[in-house]
This record gives sequence, structure tokens and C-alpha cells, in this order.
Amino acid sequence: MMKTLTATFASALLTASLPGWAVIKPCDTLKNEIEARLKDKKIATYTLEVVDTGKGGERKVVGSCEGGKKQIVYAKN
Repeated sequence: MMKTLTATFASALLTASLPGWAVIKPCDTLKNEIEARLKDKKIATYTLEVVDTGKGGERKVVGSCEGGKKQIVYAKN
């Protein structure tokens, strides 16, 4: 009985957490969300660029998209 309850509880936790890490967000969508946050913070001079993962150079990575294949990098102007 205890093993069944433990297995059911573990399965419920895994199922509940699945949507959070299984979502693959398109880069354009994520970039628009980041731009909106920067606008809300009154940051006006910046550059956001979508690059292949690991190709951002010295710029700050502010997002990951397309299942980790791409990153969005930020640089102040």
C-alpha cells in the first residue's frame, strides 16, 4: 500500500512539473518578451540578438530558445 502511494505521488509530481521544462519557446516570442521587460525597466539603448548556443562572445546571455539550440544575447549600446 505504501509503495503504491509513493509511486502515485512521485508520478503526480513528475506530471505536474512536465509542462514547465518541456516547453520549447520560439526565439521570436522570447525576444519579444525580453524586449517588453527592458521597456518596462526604461532601458532604451541595447541590442538583443539571437545566436547559436555558445556563439554570443562576451555578450550576456539573457535567454535560451528553440530547445537550447539558440540563445538571446544582450549588449548595452
